[in-house]
Amino acid sequence: MATCPTLVTPDIELVGAGVLLRPLTPADAELLYQAARESIAEMSHWLPWCHQDYSFDDACSFLSSRAQAWADNIEYVFGVFERSSGRFVGGAGVNFIDWTQKRANLGYWTRSTAVHHGYASQAARLLARWALTTLHLHRIEIVAAVGNIPSQATAARAGASREGVLRNRYLVRQIAYDAVMFSFIPSDFSNDPSQVEGQ
Repeated sequence: MATCPTLVTPDIELVGAGVLLRPLTPADAELLYQAARESIAEMSHWLPWCHQDYSFDDACSFLSSRAQAWADNIEYVFGVFERSSGRFVGGAGVNFIDWTQKRANLGYWTRSTAVHHGYASQAARLLARWALTTLHLHRIEIVAAVGNIPSQATAARAGASREGVLRNRYLVRQIAYDAVMFSFIPSDFSNDPSQVEGQ
């Protein structure tokens, strides 16, 4: 099995009822590659990185740059794992961060053989809480194309507030789509029991 260079990543775990989130590292390249390959048919329309030619080298290249992105406060990428078994079920991340306005985007995906178990909604809520409390952001946004009903349903189940439809807000392969905007703010977590470990 091919391997990627291993770099230092933060020792953080976000723990929910059914999921555990931790930063992805180059050692996870095979997990990412296999999950992406099985999910191309379902994800490629909305997530351009998950394309028909997606390779192990693509996974390795992406993960090899995550430690630096984290260190530069540009993007925070987590793997989503089933808490009971440790199975890799998807990914979630905080990106497009505007430190001046203290807001960021939150994205997520679930591999095709792990959908309909609530992993993405749990991960989204855990990660939003972490970003608001640990990064001291004031607003987390989830932007889902109007045609991406599963992503919208995930945001709603996670407890994000639906704010409306933004015209031409979501660009995929140079095609602009209207998108639904959801958001989290700190007060959404006033009574949230989610745990954040290893900080």
